[in-house]
Amino acid sequence: MSLLPHDAPGGQVRGVTYGLMGGLCLSFGGPLVRLIEQAEGWQILTYRCGAFTVTLLLLIVAQYGWRSMEVIKHAFTPVGLAVAATIAAGFCFYLFALLHTTVANTVFVISMGPLLTAAIAWPVLGERLSLKTLLILLFALGGVAIMLTGAVSAGRLLGNLFALGAVFTFAIFVILCRLARDRDMLAATCLGGFLAACFSAYMAPTLIIPPMDYIYALLLGVVQVGLGFSFITWASRYIPAAEVTLLTLVETVMGPVWTWLVVGEVPAATTLIGGAIVLVCVVSHAVVALRQTRSKVSVID
Repeated sequence: MSLLPHDAPGGQVRGVTYGLMGGLCLSFGGPLVRLIEQAEGWQILTYRCGAFTVTLLLLIVAQYGWRSMEVIKHAFTPVGLAVAATIAAGFCFYLFALLHTTVANTVFVISMGPLLTAAIAWPVLGERLSLKTLLILLFALGGVAIMLTGAVSAGRLLGNLFALGAVFTFAIFVILCRLARDRDMLAATCLGGFLAACFSAYMAPTLIIPPMDYIYALLLGVVQVGLGFSFITWASRYIPAAEVTLLTLVETVMGPVWTWLVVGEVPAATTLIGGAIVLVCVVSHAVVALRQTRSKVSVID
């Protein structure tokens, strides 16, 4: 008997394809933000989160049809509201991180998500943290410390703090979703986008922005996070979570590359050194988890 849907014909290929597409979509965030010329942070968030909300609503209706209201009800439970509030905060932290530091700094810090999630899952979910994972986490924190050192000297500490806020809210978001694993939290995520859009619209000085800035902000909502999150969700149905983590590192690698090609943004040496340490740690963690998952499957088979 198999534990994973990828045993079905074409399942593994489909899962890998979805994972790569998810990471690729997410990697467009940096260059799209850099292409925006006049719009401020709250203005960008209003349209980004609004577009994200509409995209997810359409996907919910397409997936569940007449049963969509049953899924939407889950968003208004205590856990659902917590998920919505967490993802809304995460959207804000992420965008302001991009606006206050380099794309490379942002994506390298955020790539620590799986490690931080594992650390928080220990006291919250009772999922014991292995010695290997603990050591990997400590090394990754060392990499972040190197990046923060460079950020202080470059006057970009605030952006890195926003990035840390983003990765922390991401970890809490994952933990909350796992607490409610018997319910689909897609509608709660959609509600989070709506809350972030409403709050950003209230904070924005005006919602009138140049046409091209409007287009880029909508692309951030539809393509980067709308399709990005959806592809990752679909990938997790066919391949183990550790494998999804590895594939979505496409964002970490390609985000700075796209930004360099589009606007010529070159990360500092401390960013590259610290980011390389974090990237190696995340890959190591995912590889260890993937081997453990496959060994369990082979034992059951």
